[in-house]
Amino acid sequence: MKKIFIAFILISLISCGKNNQLVTISPDSSIELTFKVNDGSPFYSIKKNNKIIVNESLLGLMLKNNLDFTNDLKIKSLSNKYHSSKWSPAFGEEENILNEYNQMKVVLSKDSLEMFLLFKIFNDGIAFKYEVPNQKNILNYDIIDEKTEFNLSSDDKAWWIPAFSYRRYEFLHAFSSVDSISKKYFSENVEDISYDSLGIDAAHTPFTLKKKNGFYVSIHEANLVNYSSMTLAPKGNGLLEAELYPWSDGTKVKLNSNISSPWRTIQIAENSSDLLLSNMILNLNEDPDQERDFSWVKPGKYMGVWWEMIGTNESTWWPSENHGANNKKVTKYIDFASEHQFDGLLVEGWNQGWHPGWCCSGNGDPFSFTKTQKDFNLPYLSKYALNKGIRLVGHHETGGQIQNYENQLDDAFNLYKQHGIKFIKTGYVNDVSKNIKRIDENGETVLEWHHGQYMVNHMQRVIEKAAEYEISIIKHEPIKDTGLRRKYPNFISREGAKGQEFNGFSSNGVNHITILPFTRMLSGPMDYTPGIFKLNNFRYISPDNRVIDKNAIVPSTITKELALYVVLYSPMQMAADLPDHYLAHPKAFEFIKDVPVDWSERKVIDSEIGDHLIIARKDKYSENWYAGGITNENERTISFDFSFLDKNKSYKLNLFSDSADTHWRDNPMEYKTSYQEIDSDSKIEIRMAPGGGFAMEIILED
Repeated sequence: MKKIFIAFILISLISCGKNNQLVTISPDSSIELTFKVNDGSPFYSIKKNNKIIVNESLLGLMLKNNLDFTNDLKIKSLSNKYHSSKWSPAFGEEENILNEYNQMKVVLSKDSLEMFLLFKIFNDGIAFKYEVPNQKNILNYDIIDEKTEFNLSSDDKAWWIPAFSYRRYEFLHAFSSVDSISKKYFSENVEDISYDSLGIDAAHTPFTLKKKNGFYVSIHEANLVNYSSMTLAPKGNGLLEAELYPWSDGTKVKLNSNISSPWRTIQIAENSSDLLLSNMILNLNEDPDQERDFSWVKPGKYMGVWWEMIGTNESTWWPSENHGANNKKVTKYIDFASEHQFDGLLVEGWNQGWHPGWCCSGNGDPFSFTKTQKDFNLPYLSKYALNKGIRLVGHHETGGQIQNYENQLDDAFNLYKQHGIKFIKTGYVNDVSKNIKRIDENGETVLEWHHGQYMVNHMQRVIEKAAEYEISIIKHEPIKDTGLRRKYPNFISREGAKGQEFNGFSSNGVNHITILPFTRMLSGPMDYTPGIFKLNNFRYISPDNRVIDKNAIVPSTITKELALYVVLYSPMQMAADLPDHYLAHPKAFEFIKDVPVDWSERKVIDSEIGDHLIIARKDKYSENWYAGGITNENERTISFDFSFLDKNKSYKLNLFSDSADTHWRDNPMEYKTSYQEIDSDSKIEIRMAPGGGFAMEIILED
């Protein structure tokens, strides 16, 4: 009761001439939010431990018909409350999640009109959203601009990827000042891409920065439904402004009635490790509807007829002598996956519509999601898999042609349900971001942005339709995760970043994976597709030319690939490499088979963005722990402390580590194993090679 009393006593309303100021704090008193109306315009600012996180920043919406909710506003009323509860996700990184915050609702008036601002102040950050209720004097609720600002310091440095660019989220991260955000900077300093493409200079979220005062901050959004994705556009002097993806006619958000925006989120941590422990995005979403039963959604691990197309380049998606999705090959994969107790097998290229020029200009109109290629027998293979104790994982590549896909949704999902398929990997490969075809109200074809409201609503329709057929979705080229997996557990995983596939035909660079957990993965789980064991000399020039491409390399080590199963959370993890490559390293393959996908607890042992990350996770269904560590291009020796283990209990440690000669470029596939007894007082030193890592099983002894 003391915490509640302190929280409310420090919420105050102060009138001072034309200005009204409100101050509220987090339950632990570390974060302070100040809200005020200054000369009719609403502003907020944030401090943590009395240090500035966000300077005074404008809020507001602009609607059609010249309705401007950024000026001439007054505070009409104020309400606040304290909330504390615990909830349990169907699966995840923690079995029990605390949801604790102070809430402040401000009703702003303009003449006879009202807009609500809802703030939630957590111990690890702040979230706010806009609400405009139905009012008889508002004739149109379409949003033409959102004036949300994040007024930072010019000295703050950020990790970011460009928005309004051709490849969605699939970029390496820049690290620069906030004011340097631009496609020109990105092209000249990070990746060689054209900066004169469509759009404006802006960055995607999650947008992670390290402030000059030492705090780590991530800006994102939660519960993105029936709205446009938010990006951040630089305005100079450390100021960022929300920039929403527009419709083809320039309107940002189209609504028939009341407005309820996504939550704008600002996660705040004293170190990079604490950023990873935040559950704020999930806490800002809702539980599943009570009438819906999602008990059929199960996490798991899968293999795939996939890497031999995207990685080794020995097979094709389309009909050819080297077509990968043929009965003989898929049967062989099913046998292997079943023998090694995987849950599923992904098969890409099974359906009609694939052709050599399918990628990447949005040419997805030919795709059928019910008709198979001649050498793929879906009824036979699905039954064969079920008899072997696994399920096929379906694949729907749309090429970004939404109408073609939506026209087939029911038939496609029904076909999979008939054959016992519970998971679908969807894809939206289209390397022109503003190339999503839509038929407008006049029957004309217009082009929409991949991240606009049209695509947000499409992906919502897909996940809801999939739930009707008891199907879970692994979405590639998605709309970013904003926590909707809490309400829809069948939204089981996403890609939404430069994943492992790029290592097949280009390279992600050696430090990319040390940045992803602190950027993209702050939004939610990722289908990175780890577990590549053949790290060099793996790729053919072409399916018809079986000459090895000596330049192809996956910038990793085997131990780092093992670590990714712990470091990168996903409830549906892939063992992405070929069966023969796993048979060449049976001990390491055993770790992939043993590592869980559902956890009860996590500990971030040590981290620094872009340098290294070490995480330990506890299995949800045993007392065993698993840990993984990764490093960038620098060799690193760490002292691993087991003090998080239960006292007075003994454990068996199985350690996979880099050898003395391991190096991501010159000797990536050499590793060593060791076994020893440990307890909570134990400490060991572990060397991580350049670009390497380690993985461990910590098994409670009987």
